[in-house]
Amino acid sequence: MTILKVVDLGITFGGLRAVDGVSFSVSLGEVFSIIGPNGAGKTTLFNLVTGIYRPGRGTIMLAGENVTRLAPHLLVRRGMARTFQNLQIFFRMTALENVMVGNHLAERTSFLADLLSLPSVARQNRRTRTRALELLERVGLAHHAETTAGDLPYGVLKRLEIARALAADPKVLLLDEPAAGCNAVETEAIDRLIGQIAKDGVAVVLIEHDMKLVMKISDRVLVLAHGKRLAEGPPRQVRSDPAVIAAYLGEHGAREADRAHG
Repeated sequence: MTILKVVDLGITFGGLRAVDGVSFSVSLGEVFSIIGPNGAGKTTLFNLVTGIYRPGRGTIMLAGENVTRLAPHLLVRRGMARTFQNLQIFFRMTALENVMVGNHLAERTSFLADLLSLPSVARQNRRTRTRALELLERVGLAHHAETTAGDLPYGVLKRLEIARALAADPKVLLLDEPAAGCNAVETEAIDRLIGQIAKDGVAVVLIEHDMKLVMKISDRVLVLAHGKRLAEGPPRQVRSDPAVIAAYLGEHGAREADRAHG
């Protein structure tokens, strides 16, 4: 089932067409990767899809609803969540508290109830805590629940961000370079986690420069260059496309991509 459909999306900054007529669709349970050289428009495309930027043209459909101009928090309510290229972690909070923050839109308490410390608030806090612990277990971080985030390794923080995004119970999860800066062991853990999230029925849209990871876990790959679609298809097809090799992968990148299936 198609959950996210993007049609002819575009935005211009001054005279620069950062994203120019990009279209794609993603189904539930699919890993869809977006790759391309620096400046290709990948993160700008994410910002358009997630409501941070308003497109100059085009349409974004989520579960059959036109959400093109909705604000980010309204998109989260409708089943879209994301992580960012740079860590957006509350470093003075524990890992558990960081994930609990991600559940705030699902909470059903009011300002007055919080002010009066009504029993409903305590019940909601217990539910939120239980849910956050389940998500930490899901990403392999349950043993870090009470650890202050600022004391955690970088690769662990990347998984913590994913856990917090999952707290919104998304149908579509957009991950902006989840393995950037990670070592081989950390990348492998993120690889397994993304695969499991997709297996659970969530559509995963991924920006990533690690070609071995992309080619290993993706169902389909979209290649951008200068804000436009250069190629799209299964990993094997994309990695052997002469235009993709010339514009982005190069010989070394093509070899790295091949190793994913070697």
